[in-house]
Order: sequence, then structure tokens, then C-alpha cells
Amino acid sequence: MKDNLQATPSSFCEDIDKVITKIDSITQELMMIKEDWSSDIQKQNAVPLQPASSSTALPSTGKDSTMVGFDERLLHIIDELTKDESNLRILPIVGMGGIGKTTLAQNAFNHPYIANHFDERIWCTISQKYNVQEILQGLLNDGKVQENNETLAKLGERLHKKLFGRRYLIVMDDMWNIKAWDELSLFFPNNGNRSRVMMTTRMSEVVVSLGCHDPYLMSLLNEEESWNLFCEKAFGQKECSYPELEEIGKEITKACRGLPLGIVAIAGLLANSNMQQQYWESIAENVNSFANSQDNDHCLNILSLSYNYLPLHLKACFLYMSVLLEDYQIKVSELVQIWIGEGFIKSVRGKILEDIANGYLEDLVARNLILIGERTVCGEIRSCSIHDLLRDLCLREFDKKHFVRNLKVRWDIRWKYLYRKVCFMCCESENRLVNIDLPKVFVGMLSASVVSISICDAYRFEYPNFAKLRLAKLMDDCGGAEMLEPTKLRCLFLKDYSYSGFQSSSLHLLWNLKSLFVELSNNRDSPSVLPTEIWEMPQLRCLKFRNALLPDPTATQGSTILENLHTLSGILNFRCTKEVVERIPNLKKLEVEYYSIKSEKCSGYCLENLAYLHKLASLTLSITTFTWKRLPSYEMLDLGAGDHMYIAFPDSLKELHLGGGRIPWENVTVIGSLPNLEVLKLWFNTFDGPEWNPEEGQFSRLKALYICGSDLVWWRAESTHFPNLETLFLIGMAHLKEVPSEIGDIATLRSIYLERCSESATLSAKQIEAEQHSNGNELEVHAHWRNPQRWGLTLYPVLFLVRLTRALDHEGISFPKQKFLY
Repeated sequence: MKDNLQATPSSFCEDIDKVITKIDSITQELMMIKEDWSSDIQKQNAVPLQPASSSTALPSTGKDSTMVGFDERLLHIIDELTKDESNLRILPIVGMGGIGKTTLAQNAFNHPYIANHFDERIWCTISQKYNVQEILQGLLNDGKVQENNETLAKLGERLHKKLFGRRYLIVMDDMWNIKAWDELSLFFPNNGNRSRVMMTTRMSEVVVSLGCHDPYLMSLLNEEESWNLFCEKAFGQKECSYPELEEIGKEITKACRGLPLGIVAIAGLLANSNMQQQYWESIAENVNSFANSQDNDHCLNILSLSYNYLPLHLKACFLYMSVLLEDYQIKVSELVQIWIGEGFIKSVRGKILEDIANGYLEDLVARNLILIGERTVCGEIRSCSIHDLLRDLCLREFDKKHFVRNLKVRWDIRWKYLYRKVCFMCCESENRLVNIDLPKVFVGMLSASVVSISICDAYRFEYPNFAKLRLAKLMDDCGGAEMLEPTKLRCLFLKDYSYSGFQSSSLHLLWNLKSLFVELSNNRDSPSVLPTEIWEMPQLRCLKFRNALLPDPTATQGSTILENLHTLSGILNFRCTKEVVERIPNLKKLEVEYYSIKSEKCSGYCLENLAYLHKLASLTLSITTFTWKRLPSYEMLDLGAGDHMYIAFPDSLKELHLGGGRIPWENVTVIGSLPNLEVLKLWFNTFDGPEWNPEEGQFSRLKALYICGSDLVWWRAESTHFPNLETLFLIGMAHLKEVPSEIGDIATLRSIYLERCSESATLSAKQIEAEQHSNGNELEVHAHWRNPQRWGLTLYPVLFLVRLTRALDHEGISFPKQKFLY
């Protein structure tokens, strides 16, 4: 007993992890037993479905399968199926549930041109649970008597003989994993006569396992395509039959966000209505709930398949996406910290939780359950969202699992169960909870195991259950943060929050805090000083501020090492002393600005110690005071002003953002020699001088280069200077004579973006594009020319970037937001 009582906290945590893993395993096994039992019951009560059909019994393409809005996609599929490529080829169609994969495949399968092109066409539906023997028997539906005891080998041999020497098309609909292909493809002969296998799947990993490099990725319908599909299903024609309903009809269609399944479900509901405007308006108020209603369970069942197929560790992460407001794009950096704060991420030895969480996200994206909003130049997901119909599905699953109570949607339902979580959704514009009887809510909270607040004025009510709080998001300077019982807090968001209301004296009580996001209502001229207690919080993983000063740890605070801290951003005049660097040894992302520094104190910032942050992958550094000087050494830069200020970069850097300083171009070799650098962003006045002559052997791994607001005139670069460059951004280059023609010869270069550059530079880029196209390369040049001097580039960089971003967004160009605090 004593040994047990004396167990260390780390061994206790390991024991808890083992117990959790065992519970998860048992739960997963019980779920499988339940699914098998339900499947057996359904088989006993239902007429058996034929798992495959041949050309003698083709899949139906009745009115419900009309390809409205899919014309171009259908032509593309037909073209791919009939290409002059002799070997057996696989064509996967990939997309989320309800996006129209099966409908597209059916219409291609039954198209007269395809019917004449192939000697044999066979359709088989695989689904999550399949029987290889039944599928083979369906594929062999040739009128011969089937023997139930016929082996798989015998059935496969017969299928091979049936297909041998014939040009065939096999459609494998609703593939969920590669196993079905591995078991069936053995019997598909490669006749060398342009035979094809077409697949539909929600799982991107199926495509990866197949080794297909050119799958057809189904995208959501645009507004015009959505409206055409809606009219066809609601009115039976391509135009609206009721002019008074057209406006509200387009609102309903827009709310479906381009998902054909939702459009068809709503249109089918309205087609049977009395076509009264008042009824249509009631539908428009809550489109997703009507589409997923119990009366229209077909839509819900299709979407539920993807959720039911999720492994247990992904279900909680996916369900939590419904906490987001409709159409909301969340930053991945915030989402990851929320998942970690809620305890959804399982630890794996040798990996940090953030990397594991990002893997979870990539898995959900690969399953077409989460929509990508924006990616970084290096391909990482920057922001994401969830389709509204899937969000509504999550809310229903929440209620069934008693996992969470979303009060904005379900405030009027009594608290019948002990909910695992309670989530408040507030109206941001009014900063209040909507239509909620708060006293009753808090009585109900007393029985909840975890309270998750995402919110506002609810903080003004003090209840003992706040001690169970894990996640808090405080919006629009709500006040009352001091009301929180802090000991269980994991993740805290304070937006537009008055710092005077945040009690630093109690900050040390947040000993479980993992992430802190604070956007203070101030500016650089009056920065807030953060409490030194931050240096005593070893659980911290992510610290994000705006215009804040972080003092050095005091001598009385011991030597706590923040081993988990990997992100630190929004800090002004950060001192990288040896003692500070030693306390943050695992930092991966650092964003700092040096502003209004007195020259006699510049050496005290010790930026040369950045080289000792051996895990630092991303650095954003803005210096708005001094001019950089050239050093004979290529190991560090000298920022001179009275006293000297040096800076050195660690070899681990993959992404570097620099702003200000006017560094001589010849000194760029200090950066070019970084062995792992992939992204380099040089913002206003980073480098100075009319000419840049890059050197051989530099920028060996650079994938993306941004140059903004430079006085560069001659850039004498060759393809060997940037051997792996993929994307080039040139912004506000008013004096640049031309883009070096040799840049176009870089084999990896995919795109060049020019915005507000000189006319001669723009024309030279277009010439590079034309030359590359004539050589069969697919280089794209996006050029938007306007005189930068008329935009006040030198005097008003903030206005310029705002206009620039809006212009690129208007043109449909995804332009990564810059991170500097100008």
C-alpha cells in the first residue's frame, strides 16, 4: 500500500493512460458488436439487395439521378474513361458524402458513348461491410446457375475468363478501404485494350494506397450550379416557376453551401409544398435542420456513414467542430490547442501533442469531413471549417451521446442526463447568451462533469461548477474573468480584453493552463506588461499576445523550465538572454517586434542567442528602428546604432519573416546558408540597395520567396540559385526592371504572383509564362499592375497591405496573411 501511495505523478499518469487506452479498446469492441448485431437484424427484416449488377441490369438513372450542374464534370469523366491509354487504368472519384460521386459515376456509366465504347460494363457497390463472394457472384450475373459452395478461387477464375480479351468498365461504388480492391483486382485482367475501373470513395487514403496521381476530386457546386439543381428538383425545370419565390429560393440554395445532397433534400421537401412564401421563409430560417430532419432520414443516413466509420479517437475531435458558428473558419493553431485543452489528443511517446493533433486533422480532411479553408505555402492547413449539414449532424450526435449541450441550439430542452460537457454559444454582436434562463442553466451545470464555455456574460455568474472549467473563450471585453475558478482551466482566450481586468496576482493559480491567447485593447505605443508569473507555469504550450511586453524572470522565481512551450508570439522588445533561452528549449515558433529601442540599450536584447533555440522552425522578426550593417562573417548580422546588436539564426529554421532594417543585399547570404529554410518573407524595407546578385549553393531548400516593398532594380538570378523554388511573390516592386528569365527554368516553379510592380517587371513575367507554356510546362503567372507610388507604399504600408489582400481575394487568389505588427 505504501508503495502505491508513494508512486510518482509521472507513473500515475502512465497508469491512467493505460486505463484510458483499455477503455477505448473495450468501447470500440462494443461498438463493433452493436453494428454487427444491427446489421444481422436488418438482413433478417429486409429483402436482400443484389451487391452488383452487370450490363444486363444497369444502375438506374431516373429523375433522382439527373446530372443538373454536372455537365462539365460528366464530360471530364467520359474523356478520362476513353483516353487512348492501352493499359488497365483506375479512375477514383473522391469527395465528401452527398457531393454527388455516385450520381456522376452512374451518369457516366449509362452514357450512350460509354455504352458503345466498352464491351462489358459492370457495377458493384462495396460499402463499409461487404462480402467478396457475394460481390463476385453479382459480377458474374450471366444467367448461369450459381453454386453456393463455389470457392472464391473458382468464382474469380470464372470472372477472369468472362473479362479476358474484352474491353470492360467496372465501377466499384462506395469504397471505404483498399482491402476490397486487393481482394477483387486479382481477377481483373489487363488486356491492353483500354479497360477501366472507376471508383467512388470518401476516403483520400484509398487513392494514396492505389498509387493514383490524378484522381477526380469532387468540389462543391457554385451558386449558379446550385440554383440550376434546385430549380430542377423543386420545379421540374431549369427556371423558377414562381417569381415571388426566386429570392428566398436562392437564399435557401446558398445556405446549402453547394452540397448536392442538401440541395436535393430541401428542394424535394419544397416541391411537395403549397409554394407559399411564408412557408419557404420558415424553411430558410433553418435549412440544415430541415434537410437532416427525421422525415428526410435519407440525407442524415448518408452523412452518418462517415461519422460511424470514424475511429474512436477522431470522433470527439470531429464532434467538437459543431461548437463553431456556421460558416466559421477557425485557425488550425487555435483548434489544435482547443483539442489538447479538452483532452482529446492521446500522447504518443516521442511526439509532441501538436503534431499528433495535426495528424488527426489531416485524417479528418482525408475522410472529407472537414473543409480546408487555406493552406500555407508549404502545404500545411492554416484554417478549416465544417459543412453546415455535417455540423447539424454533430449536434444531433452530441445529444445522443450526452456529450455536450449546445445551449444556443438546444436551450429549451430539459437537462435529462449528466452531460459530459456544457458549451455556451453566444451572440458575438450583442455579447450575450440568447434566450437562455441562466439560473436553470447553472443548476443543470452542477451535474456536468466538464463545463466548456465559449462565450461572454455567463462569467458574471459565480457558481462552484466553474472549478471544472477546461476551456474558456472570452469575447469582446466581457469582463468578469476574475470570476473564474482557475485551477482546472486548460485553454483561455481573451479577445479585445482590457488588461486591467485580468488579475495577474491569481495567474499562478492557473497551474493546469496549456494555452493562453490574449488580444489586448492597446497599441505598440502603450504596451501592456505581462506578469512574470508566466515563467512559473510549466504546463504552458502556446502563448499568443498582441503588443505585450514579457519581462525577464525574476531572481526569486527559481529556474522553472517551460519544456512544453512551443509557440510565443506578439511580444515587443523580447530579451533573448541566455537565461531566457535556456527556459524555453523546445520553442518552435517565435514572433517578436523591436520597437522604439534606445540605441544605447540595443545590445541587451541578445538576439545572437536565437541560434541556441535548436528546435525553432518559424521566426517572425520585425525591427523598425535601426539600419543593419554588413559583417565580414556570414554567421550573424549586425544591427548598428551606437552600441552593436547582433542576430544569429538556428539551422533548424524552416520559415523566416523579416521586416524593416534595410539590410544590404550582399548580406542575404547569412539567410541563404540556412540549410532547412523553406519559406522566406521579406517585407517592407528589409533589404536595401538597387542590385541583388545571389550566390551559388544558397537557398537549397527554399520553396516560397516573398519580396514586398523593396527598392530593388536589378535582380540577377539564375535557376540554380533557387533550385527548389515553387512559388514567387513580388509585391510593390516599383523599380524592378524585370523578373529574371532564368527563374522560369526552375523545374519546381508552379506560380509567380506580381502585385503593384513595375510594368516592365509584369511584362517580363508574362513573357516567362509564355515561354514555359511553349515548352509544355504549367507555370502560372498572376499579375495585377498598378503604380505602387500612387498607393503611398512607402508612407502607408498598412493601407497598402489591406488593399492588396482584398484585391487578391477578389481575384480568387489565396494570399497568406503577413504577421508583422506595422
